[in-house]
Amino acid sequence: MLQDSKQSGRINLDPDSAQDGLAQLVMTVIELLRQVVERHAIRRVEGGTLTDEQIEDLGVALMNLEEKMEELKEIFGLDAEDLNIDLGPLGNLM
Repeated sequence: MLQDSKQSGRINLDPDSAQDGLAQLVMTVIELLRQVVERHAIRRVEGGTLTDEQIEDLGVALMNLEEKMEELKEIFGLDAEDLNIDLGPLGNLM
């Protein structure tokens, strides 16, 4: 995406690389949110406050979301490692 500024004296942005980087960033944020929602859902299920129907609906929704994430990763040519970011003291995202 960026060429060495020492070689050319300026930053050269390749639009294709910038678009790929943006897609990767957006997909990473979506994956982070998906994991947070999944963990929250598991806590609610384990807490015993949901009905069997709510648990079933939640499971279906989470499976559908995971399937959609897989489709989007394929569309953008990404894999799980591409979305695994270092969160510092929290460790890696995945």
